[in-house]
Amino acid sequence: MKSIVVIGFLGTQLDAGQGAGRWEKWRPTVSLAQHEDMAVARLELLYTPRHQALAERVQADIATVSPETTVRLVPLELEDPWDFGEVYTGLYDWARAYPFDTEREQYWAHITTGTHVAQICMFLLAESRVIPGVLVQTSPPRRQREGDPGKYVLIDLDLSRYDAMARRFDAEQRDAVAFLKSGIATRNARFNALIEEIERVAVRSRAPILLAGPTGAGKSFLARRMFELKQSRHQATGPFVEVNCATLRGDGAASTLFGHKKGAFTGAAGDRAGLLRTAHQGVLFLDEIGELGLDEQAMLLKAIEEKRFFPVGADKEVASDFQLIAGTNRDLRSDVAEGRFREDLFARINLWTYDLPGLAQRPEDIEPNIDHLLALHAAENHRVARFNAEARAAYLRFARSPEAHWSGNFRDLSASVTRLATLADGGRITTALVDAEIARLRWLWKRGTPAGGPQTVDLGALLGPGREAELDLFDRLQLESVLRVCRGARTLSDAGRQLFQASRAQRSVVNDADRLRKYLAKYGLQWSQLSPP
Repeated sequence: MKSIVVIGFLGTQLDAGQGAGRWEKWRPTVSLAQHEDMAVARLELLYTPRHQALAERVQADIATVSPETTVRLVPLELEDPWDFGEVYTGLYDWARAYPFDTEREQYWAHITTGTHVAQICMFLLAESRVIPGVLVQTSPPRRQREGDPGKYVLIDLDLSRYDAMARRFDAEQRDAVAFLKSGIATRNARFNALIEEIERVAVRSRAPILLAGPTGAGKSFLARRMFELKQSRHQATGPFVEVNCATLRGDGAASTLFGHKKGAFTGAAGDRAGLLRTAHQGVLFLDEIGELGLDEQAMLLKAIEEKRFFPVGADKEVASDFQLIAGTNRDLRSDVAEGRFREDLFARINLWTYDLPGLAQRPEDIEPNIDHLLALHAAENHRVARFNAEARAAYLRFARSPEAHWSGNFRDLSASVTRLATLADGGRITTALVDAEIARLRWLWKRGTPAGGPQTVDLGALLGPGREAELDLFDRLQLESVLRVCRGARTLSDAGRQLFQASRAQRSVVNDADRLRKYLAKYGLQWSQLSPP
C-alpha cells in the first residue's frame, strides 16, 4: 500500500479552538488523522505566517491522536488569501517545487478548509495534475461527539475513470455536431471532420470565423446554427445579425454597419445604431465580406480588435462586443495580393477558416440531403411525398454523375426536390417526373454555361498543335475531362477532391492536389494555366 500524504490549508475558523473544549468540536484537519480505517503518513499543512500559533496547536493535537502522522508546517506568504492570482501562484510554485513520489505515495488534496479561492485553486491544480492526486472532502458527524471524525470522500478528477461521464460528454458533442448538420446523416468524411472541428471552435472560442465556399454551399445556414448552438450554451445573449455585403454600396455601407449621427449626410434624418451595435453580445454574420470597400474594412478591423468604433459623423466612440462570422465565395488571398482586401483584416479573420465543399464534391451526401428536404417539405405542406424505387435510383444516378453540375449547390437541390414533391400525384415521385426534372436541370445548367466559358477546353492552345496530334483519342478525351473539372474548380485541391473522390477514401495518405499536379505535369501543364480567372 502506498503511504497517504494529505495536502491542505489550515482552517483559521474550522480548525480553531483552545482548552479542553476544542476536542468536543469537529475540526476538519485534525479529523483526517482520527479515522481508524486509514492512516495518514504525512500532512503538508499550508498556512499564512500570522496563523503560526494555530498551525502549531493543530500539529500538536494531531501528534496526540495519531503519533504516526508527520505534520509539516508550510508557511505561504499571502497578503490577501482571497486574491485568486496571488493564491494560485503561491500554491502553484510550491507544488512545482515539491518532490512528489507517486511510486511510493498517494496524494490527497484537502478542499474543506481554506478560503473558497484556496479551494478552487486546489481543485484546478489537482485537475491539471500539477498535484498528482485526488481531492478529499471531509464533513462533520451528524451529532457532535468527542473523538468522532465524521466522514471523508475521495474525488478523482481523472474523467477517463468515469465511463458514464465520458459517455455523456461524447453524447453531448455528437448532439452538437448533429445540430450543426440539422440531423442530416452526412457521409462525406472530409465534411464530417470539418463540422466536428467547427463544433469545438463554436463553443470554445469567440474569435472571428471565416467560412469560405461557393454560393449555396450553406455558409449562412451554418453560421446561424453555430449561433443557436452558442445560445443553447448561454454563450450568446444578443441576436444573430446577418447582412450580405454585396448589397452594401457607397455611403450607405458604413451607415448600415456602423450607424450614423443625425445630419451626418443628406438624408440622415435621425440617429441610426447600425448592425454592429445591434449584434452586441451576439453574432454578426457578414456574408461576402470580400465585397466590402477598403474604408469599411479599416473600420471593421478596429471594431473587431477594440470592440469600439465611430459611427458615421460621430466624434465619440461607441462599444459593441460581438463575435464575427464572415462568409466569402472568393479567394481572399488573391484579393489581398491584388490590393482589394486589407491584409491586416484578412490576418485577423483568418484564425479559423473553413472551406465548405460544394454539393458536387459531396456526392455521397446527396441522398441524405434529399431525404431531409422531403421531410421538410412534408412538415411545411402537410403532404408526404416519396420516390418509388426506380425513380429514386434514376435520380440518384444522375445527381451523382459528372453531368450534374449543381452550380447552385444546395439551392439547386432544394429547388429540384421541391418541384418533384409538389408535382407528385398521390405523394408518389415517379420515373416520369424524375426524367422531366433531369431534363429541366440539364437545360438550366447548359443555359448557365456561356460558350467559351470554363467548360470549353482548347487542347491545341494549351499543348500546341503538334503535341495534341500525338495524343491517342483515349488520352485526349481523358485530359479534356480533367481540364474541364479544373476550369470549374476554385483551387487545385478542390479539383483533386472532385476527380479522386471515390479512391481517396481507400488511401491512408490523401494528397489529391499532388496527385493531380503530377498528372498535369505529364503533359507539361501547370495549375496556373488552368485556374479560373
